[in-house]
Amino acid sequence: MLDNARRLLQTYFGYDSFREGQETIIKNVLNSHSSLCVMPTGGGKSLCYQIPSLMLDGTTIVISPLISLMKDQVDTLVQAGISATFINSTLTAEEVRETMEEVQNGQYRLLYIAPERLESQSFLNQLKRVQVPLIAVDEAHCISQWGHDFRPSYRAIHRLKDIFEVEPTVLALTATATPEVRADICRLLQIKEDSTVITGFARTNLTFSVVLGQDKNKFLKDFIKKNAQEVGIIYAATRKTVDQLYDLLNKAGVRTAKYHAGLPEAFRNKEQERFLTDEAQVMVATNAFGMGIDKSNVRYVIHYQLPKNMESYYQEAGRAGRDGLPSECVVLYASQDVQTQRFLIDQALDRERIPGELEKLQGMVDYCHTENCLQQFIVTYFGEPDAKECGRCANCTDEREVQDVTKEVQMVLSCVVRMGQKFGKTITAQVLTGSQNKKVVEFGFTKLSTYGILKNQSLKEVSGLMEFMISEGILLVNHGSLPTIYVSDKGKEVLLGKRQVMRKGVAVTKQIAKSDPLFEGLRVLRKKLADEAGVPPFVIFSDKTLQDMCVKRPQTEEQFLEVHGVGANKRDKYGKAFLEEINRYTTV
Repeated sequence: MLDNARRLLQTYFGYDSFREGQETIIKNVLNSHSSLCVMPTGGGKSLCYQIPSLMLDGTTIVISPLISLMKDQVDTLVQAGISATFINSTLTAEEVRETMEEVQNGQYRLLYIAPERLESQSFLNQLKRVQVPLIAVDEAHCISQWGHDFRPSYRAIHRLKDIFEVEPTVLALTATATPEVRADICRLLQIKEDSTVITGFARTNLTFSVVLGQDKNKFLKDFIKKNAQEVGIIYAATRKTVDQLYDLLNKAGVRTAKYHAGLPEAFRNKEQERFLTDEAQVMVATNAFGMGIDKSNVRYVIHYQLPKNMESYYQEAGRAGRDGLPSECVVLYASQDVQTQRFLIDQALDRERIPGELEKLQGMVDYCHTENCLQQFIVTYFGEPDAKECGRCANCTDEREVQDVTKEVQMVLSCVVRMGQKFGKTITAQVLTGSQNKKVVEFGFTKLSTYGILKNQSLKEVSGLMEFMISEGILLVNHGSLPTIYVSDKGKEVLLGKRQVMRKGVAVTKQIAKSDPLFEGLRVLRKKLADEAGVPPFVIFSDKTLQDMCVKRPQTEEQFLEVHGVGANKRDKYGKAFLEEINRYTTV
């Protein structure tokens, strides 16, 4: 049974062996045991139902929350020579009718649908005439009200199980589920909890880092400039910030797309398509973008503002490096981001969920301030208490010089006290740098002994120092309609000379991967072939496959089949073109 599964894996997907957990899940499915599969993003969850769909009689139904995911996965399967289709709101009524007729005639191995379809009794009546051996529930955490992206339509899945004479096996799949959410998924989908397969939450190819109290825009532009050939996503908490970053990066000459719920649907679709097809190098977006995006060559994900919780963060950050290649995940932290998220949480319709959401937000703040391993912090949150340090994250590898900034911090604290501890960060920085701002003059702050005491520094530098002091708990923020800062007990100790303050140097941006002329040539060829086929480039081959071509430099079609991710169907389609390109660079 599993020998046949491995043969199909090689034939259609070009992989020699299964990853951790995949064989166990596939064996469960083939033995009609419903299961919950918990694997990190990029861990290969899709293969856990795609391989069985080739071995079971009938059509596997895949419930997926986003139409973009359906299209990407169907495109990828069709390119690999597997019959698959989808039904969603992008199809006309006539197209839906024709597709359902083809499904009922057994023309497809896989049918992707949105959960909202299950609320239609007429659609369920049509499905009754289809042989369905397996129901795969992707992003299964959406079924739990304790999950970070609860969708009521997921609760209709139980209706689907009951319409068939022979009850299908159910496979629930998720990357981000706490123990509480996992228990909820099993209860609602009637899966035995001991049928849960967890491969761990760690992503060994991702490097995590947090940048505190620095000029975000400067960091962003430096990072993108150093990685000009790489594709990335920048997340922001608000639509306004997305629009500002979009303008900033486009003016800097970066091919940038944007996506948020306030944009017209046609514009959003166009921008997403630009990003998927590598026409845009960077996508700037709110969390409205990306769930289920199957783009495998995203090399970095930067959170310009603090995410609302660890589940959202890890899912969004996990869109980097889906192909297994080294990728960067960065959070740019500023204290005011906490207030932004508090405001957004407070707008939630379900008031009962607010205390829990605020608790989750605090967990995200704790992540940004921990000096321990960042990957270890994440996987511990998801229920792996014995996780080891990763040795890769910014905290594990931090070699920045530490400076004594006690004197400068005392100057700031002294100024805050003299201003009555009832003003914000901006005007305090203006007083410290000797600004002649109208408000500074009107309040009489030019007469303070601390006025201009840090005039040798820029306003941004002093603001950055204050951000650092807030992150260290030396200054505290009184969150109101106009946030004010005040000195904490820890800050009082610093002011009285009882505590020293050390600050690490500025975080330096780095280049993710070295340039390789052959790799760039293969990337250009892949883009050309993708445009001709009308699919995103990663559907043709992943970056990991292109890199393996650079290492192995195959000369024949048989050797080309040995490249990671090259199956027989893709060898027949694209082997000649890629072999010619490889030969062009090899003979130079």
